[in-house]
Amino acid sequence: MTAIESRRDVGGWNIRWNPDLAAQAVAGGDWPNLTVAQFAQQRTQAHAGRVLLIDGGRSLSCGELYDCALRLAGYFLAMGLRAGDVVSFQLPNWWEASVIDLAAAMTGVVTNPIVPMNRDAEVTYMLNESHTRLLFIPGVFRNFDYAQMLQRITPSLDRPPTVVLVRAAGAGFVELDAVLQAAAPLRELRAVDPDAVKLLMYTSGTTGRPKGVLHSHNTFHADARKMQPAMGLTAEDVVFCPSPITHISGYLWALNVPWCADMPAVMLDTWDPEVAFDLMLAHRCAFSVGATPFLQGLVSVAKRRSASLPHLKSFMCGGASVPPSLIYEAAEVFPHCIPWRTFGATEVPTLTGPPSSRAGLRFAAETDGRLNRSQIKIADLQTGALLAPGEEGEILAREPSMALGYARDEDNQGAYDEEGFFRMGDIGRLLEDGHLVCTGRKKDLIIRAGENISAKEIEDVLYRSGRVSEVAVVSMPSQKTGEAICAFIVPREGDAPDLAEAAAIITAAGLARQKTPAHVQRVAELPKTVSGKVRKDVLRETAKAFRLD
Repeated sequence: MTAIESRRDVGGWNIRWNPDLAAQAVAGGDWPNLTVAQFAQQRTQAHAGRVLLIDGGRSLSCGELYDCALRLAGYFLAMGLRAGDVVSFQLPNWWEASVIDLAAAMTGVVTNPIVPMNRDAEVTYMLNESHTRLLFIPGVFRNFDYAQMLQRITPSLDRPPTVVLVRAAGAGFVELDAVLQAAAPLRELRAVDPDAVKLLMYTSGTTGRPKGVLHSHNTFHADARKMQPAMGLTAEDVVFCPSPITHISGYLWALNVPWCADMPAVMLDTWDPEVAFDLMLAHRCAFSVGATPFLQGLVSVAKRRSASLPHLKSFMCGGASVPPSLIYEAAEVFPHCIPWRTFGATEVPTLTGPPSSRAGLRFAAETDGRLNRSQIKIADLQTGALLAPGEEGEILAREPSMALGYARDEDNQGAYDEEGFFRMGDIGRLLEDGHLVCTGRKKDLIIRAGENISAKEIEDVLYRSGRVSEVAVVSMPSQKTGEAICAFIVPREGDAPDLAEAAAIITAAGLARQKTPAHVQRVAELPKTVSGKVRKDVLRETAKAFRLD
């Protein structure tokens, strides 16, 4: 077993380096040893006029994007930015983010996307920890004034960055349009190490402070190079990306894949299923990626219009719990598409792939995909011993597209095992045929009378009842059993199932009586993080008031 090395890259970032994994990734073609800027240069030289991004009513060619990036890269150097410095952007899905990211790649600068829903406290923390030199923000977006926020938090910043306004003017800040008009373009791409840090992306955890995840050019390319063929996609296909570019999936498919896989992308800055449906039809989109609400919205529009998306081949659904019934429903209304559940995280983006045809729809709905150039270990929750196929335990993963570790060294402690496998924090089982089934988060495990109970299994059953729009199951205190089961339900229409009805649903599904909720709480909405994950820590605190004595 090769020891994991601690290595400093050109920017001074301390990264976890696995020599064996790196050698295998290069030999297997997962790591092309090119930067995204080099891919962009190749695409532009080959077909400068080819449309690569569509943002609202604007279509941008390879040449337009590349020329803008050269100018912005020149501005970076004129400001004194060096390889490893951080440039942040807190932008919606706008084409300008692609230019920012590409300019950073041209100069070795690290990109740090910040979710637009973050506010003063989160943005202050991220800017301070990352030592951001330059920040791109909108003026006002979705009724929030980002320029005013920056004015408020500037006194709290250790070293306030230069702020650049995008699609806005005033507030005493630099304007991107003016920069692009005045900057002298970069004459030649800088030599950039494809194994150096390219991306700093903060996770939106449900507890504690965010953790900064580090990725290189090579780790990102590895994801695209395996996922494009896994879904049968080619350069003739168009991507529809409603997933925010400040999340791992949106960043991959809207900012990285168009260049490295030569696949045009359609962007949408504010989710509207009606608009999304029309865009996908108009641009003949073959692939889309998004969390459960995106797929639910498209299915609802299709059913309401009695219409379909005839060019849609694949919909990759993840990021939160995906009910199996939603996959079956989507497959029915989109008869040429394979909708499927995937599994991954910011640290290891996409571990699984879809079935090769609709004949495998059961696996698309009832598993989280088949391992795709990934290694998985299932470990006993108490002892850490490896478990056999079909046995349930903690999921550990290793693959070519895994991150280089966290920005803070202390965050790496305990996050990996001695072989460099990342501890996903999820519970699941690996089937003999290589399909993975995630049964819940490790921290969400309910221990009732000494028995481990998966919240996700109960959630899926309640969702299938047809009376539930959203559901979250957590533990609640019980004097008799230590912990009991509490279900928070957002009703689909009318009343949510009450306690007796929930018990009947659980029984009818064939689950053990021990998995019946002891309390059902109807709510208008579930508390969520900025990335859409349910805040089960908040729900557990709420459930303490329902203690069973």
